[in-house]
Amino acid sequence: MAKLILTQEVTGLGSAGDVVDVKNGYARNYLLPRGFATLWTKGGEKQVESIKAARDTRAVKSLEEAQALAEKLQSAPVKLEVTAGEGGRLFGAVKAADVADAVEAAGLGSIDRRTVTLPTAIKATGRFQAHARLHEDVLAVIDLDVVAAKTKKK
Repeated sequence: MAKLILTQEVTGLGSAGDVVDVKNGYARNYLLPRGFATLWTKGGEKQVESIKAARDTRAVKSLEEAQALAEKLQSAPVKLEVTAGEGGRLFGAVKAADVADAVEAAGLGSIDRRTVTLPTAIKATGRFQAHARLHEDVLAVIDLDVVAAKTKKK
């Protein structure tokens, strides 16, 4: 097992400044090369303290912003226009990036595509829900209205 200090939030593992024990392969092949973590050392404890202090000062401000954004996202459904065939079946599927772009286009704010999760694959038109983890403590439910884009007939 490898002892690491996370430098940013890793889903299912922890947030920046957390000291975690992970298997050697996960650390060597995923976390360390991508810069998500650094090796734990005694000097690293000071790094943990500074990361946590910075995170705590930002947390209150970002928590309030995240709650305000969550209220906006839950206030009205987000319209998502996609190309669809007969019967409302989509050409492809709606991705998290599509949801993030639609939220921004609707003027509700900007969210990172990596925070968006889709409980089910969206492959047809209709009403669906997506979830956005805006903060450790704030999970916004986004109502999606997936409609077929208007196409010009020749």
